[in-house]
Amino acid sequence: MKRLGCSLATLYLFISCNTQKAETPFNSEEAKSKINESIAAWDKGWETKDVDLSVKYYADDTDWTNAFGDRVQSKEELQQLLETIFGLDFVMAGENDYGENEITFLNDSIATARSLNIRKNQKWPDGSEMDDRHINHLRLYKNIDGEWLIINHMISQAWPKRGVKDTVE
Repeated sequence: MKRLGCSLATLYLFISCNTQKAETPFNSEEAKSKINESIAAWDKGWETKDVDLSVKYYADDTDWTNAFGDRVQSKEELQQLLETIFGLDFVMAGENDYGENEITFLNDSIATARSLNIRKNQKWPDGSEMDDRHINHLRLYKNIDGEWLIINHMISQAWPKRGVKDTVE
C-alpha cells in the first residue's frame, strides 16, 4: 500500500510538472510595428546614405532584387551593392514620397509588406531629370528568434502612364 501511495505521488508530480514552455500568443499589432520600424530604417538609411541602417533588418541569406534587375543573395552582398549605389550622385538625387505600408500575415512567422515610393526629381546619368517614378517594394519577412527580418525584397517601378485613354471606345 505504501508503494502504491508513493507511486501515485510520483505520477502526480510528473503530470503536474509541465516541461513545455508556454507559447506566447501572436501579437499582430506588435509585429506590424516592428515591420514598419524596419521599413522606416530602410527609408532613413537611403536618405542618409547609411548602409548599416539600410540593411539592419535583413536576414543574412536575404534575396534582394532592384527595379533594374540587380540581384544579390546575402546581406553582405547587399551592403556592397548599396555602398556603390549610394556613391552614385545621379541615383541619390531626388525626393521620396512614401505611402502607407500594407502588411499581410501569412501565418505567425511569415508576413509580406508592400509599399510605394513616388521618387521625384531623380536624375539620369547625363544629369537630365527623370519623370516621377512609382517604385513598389514587396518584402517577405520571417520571424527569426523573435526578430522580424527581411528574407526577400523585390523592387519594381512603373513610369506614369501617358496618353492612356480613361475609357474604352
